[in-house]
Amino acid sequence: MSEKISKIVEELKTLTLLEASQLVSEIEETFGVDASAATGGGMVMAATAQVEEVEEKTEFDISLDEVPADKKIAILKVVRGITGLGLKEAKELVESAPKVIQEAIAKDAAEEAKKQIEDAGGKVSLK
Repeated sequence: MSEKISKIVEELKTLTLLEASQLVSEIEETFGVDASAATGGGMVMAATAQVEEVEEKTEFDISLDEVPADKKIAILKVVRGITGLGLKEAKELVESAPKVIQEAIAKDAAEEAKKQIEDAGGKVSLK
């Protein structure tokens, strides 16, 4: 093996799975080839499956799981503030717990909403 190829191989060993997957995609686009055909598909599929596990979830659904009767009004106020619903709609939502109150919310916003509801006495989960 030539020195140039040895250097490239050593550099490839330092790549993360995500970087390796991106490299394969770039090579396919640049040279108009399909890497899965050359490797039988198994290696590319394994790398893709592992890359998907590494990606962190960024959007969450906020689910109101439990509303104690003595905390209902406080939780209702928080839910109205979070969702922007009117009094009637927010009341129906709180009374129908367990129920998803917001979908596809950014991680920071979801954690803040969870904290507010828990501070008011409700039980919340992020999904």
